[in-house]
Amino acid sequence: MRLTSFILGAAAALTLSTPSLAQELTAITGGRVLTGTSVIENGTVVLRDGRIVSVGTSAAPSGARIIDARGKIVTPGFVAVDSGLGGSEVSSVRGSNDLSSSANSVSAAFDVSYGLDPWSFTLPVARLGGVTRAIVTPSHAGGGGGGHAHDDSDFAGVGSAGLQSPSLFAGQAAVIHLAEGTDILVKPRVAMVAPFGEAGAGIAGGARGAQFTQFKETLAEVRLFARNRSAYDRAGLRDLSLSRADLEALIPVANGTMPLIVTVHRAADIQQVLRLGREEGVKLILDGAEEGWLVADQIAAAGVPVLLNPIANLPSSFEMRAARMENAAALQAAGVVIAIKGNEGSTHRARDIRYNAGNAVSHGLSYEAAIAAITVNPARIFGMAGQFGELKAGAAADVVIWSGDPLEPLSQAEAVYIGGEAQSMTSRQFLLRDRYRNGGVQANGMPPAYGQ
Repeated sequence: MRLTSFILGAAAALTLSTPSLAQELTAITGGRVLTGTSVIENGTVVLRDGRIVSVGTSAAPSGARIIDARGKIVTPGFVAVDSGLGGSEVSSVRGSNDLSSSANSVSAAFDVSYGLDPWSFTLPVARLGGVTRAIVTPSHAGGGGGGHAHDDSDFAGVGSAGLQSPSLFAGQAAVIHLAEGTDILVKPRVAMVAPFGEAGAGIAGGARGAQFTQFKETLAEVRLFARNRSAYDRAGLRDLSLSRADLEALIPVANGTMPLIVTVHRAADIQQVLRLGREEGVKLILDGAEEGWLVADQIAAAGVPVLLNPIANLPSSFEMRAARMENAAALQAAGVVIAIKGNEGSTHRARDIRYNAGNAVSHGLSYEAAIAAITVNPARIFGMAGQFGELKAGAAADVVIWSGDPLEPLSQAEAVYIGGEAQSMTSRQFLLRDRYRNGGVQANGMPPAYGQ
């Protein structure tokens, strides 16, 4: 009898601890609501079953649980692009960094989604900065993808003779959410990643022209393979420079259904990448584009979005001689869809995306455009418009309640909801702070491990 009672009691407790609370009707009321595309004063955001039911000025529905946001600002969760979140713990410790592969038999086919760590200490820190989703991208020569800088030689390939070594491609990006739990993957293989400019030239033999020629030849081989799989399987096709896995992975790039994230900085290189996209029918996303303002009209005319860091304003190389903090404003004014990145690969400093957006506003970008660049625009760029990054009916209930203007450094996230679930507002850093704030000694004079 006692065992039965215990089992029933445990089952009841388990039921209460499941996401059923997230399934109840909840209304966040009275706040200044920034939807990602508009502003609603004294707004009401209604959530249920992990989704947004409605956003507007109506009263809360009858029976809804009320969350009072008067005097606060309510936004969608921010989206970190070109991120290493969940894929890298300490970038200098190779065993904890799953953002790159040096095997030339697995380059384009490298899928970062298989290395994601839901227990990464970086996730709660980013979440406290209002980040609820991220586009995790592979690292590569030139510092793009995950944002960790590497020397070109770090990516020298090893493996089967005759294959590209190193490869032109870094691998495939994935979308994650930052909610507590054991499965953070939202969608794998959302884009392919490749470096161009100086980094790409270094991979291809030292000259930009060599890389473009090799890239076009690679796409030709991919299309040849796609038309002749059976001949390839019976060894009836000429030798190709990529493994079968890489050839398969590049088919959606070659047919224009998977976007190619191109890390590029110099205006002249941007022009040539746009030309390549036209000639080969490749769907492009520019990453970096520090000199993009010089050719903003051309980028806009091509309909190519840009992932950028608006505070990249130093001529740190010959590729970035014309870098300036007005880059984001100039691109947006020309009609380019932009997404603002964090610093250092949006891994340990992913929360900086809101500070960077604020800096962009101080250099000419409109406030509304800055909010869009860290919410709705990333979702649009990666083919997930309406699914997250915006407070609208049907979108994921990723909602952040702020103490003040989210682009002001002193404002803090007071509540974070991902998929309608309230998230913990602490992190390992806070726990360590609290443990050692008094020198690691408790009131009884003993170290923390000994308790009170």
